[in-house]
Amino acid sequence: MKVISTTKAPAAIGPYSQAIKVGNLVYTSGQIPIDPQTGSIVEGGIKEQTRQSLTNVKAILEEAGLTMANVVKTTVFMADMNDFAEMNAVYAEFFSEPYPARSAVAVKTLPKGALIEIEVVAG
Repeated sequence: MKVISTTKAPAAIGPYSQAIKVGNLVYTSGQIPIDPQTGSIVEGGIKEQTRQSLTNVKAILEEAGLTMANVVKTTVFMADMNDFAEMNAVYAEFFSEPYPARSAVAVKTLPKGALIEIEVVAG
């Protein structure tokens, strides 16, 4: 098991790692739309927040020597399922065929009032 950590994504602020590599697989922690430069949630709506969350995921994967093309599964947590279409449009900018498997669920609340949180498994 190896810890993956980069300053190009928000630092872990609790008892967890940005990602863990086990064998050939990397499991990221959920990434909310925090700009690692400011430590704050990015301004804007679901599109901007989705873009930042996936940018954070991408930075973690790059630290592990992987790309978004290596992602095999994503889990998307959203505060409002009515944001799905806008989230999906931005999400499509980060992935190409063959697309990873995905689960998308609405949750009551997310850390720091975020609209979205995304975690991935890549290998």
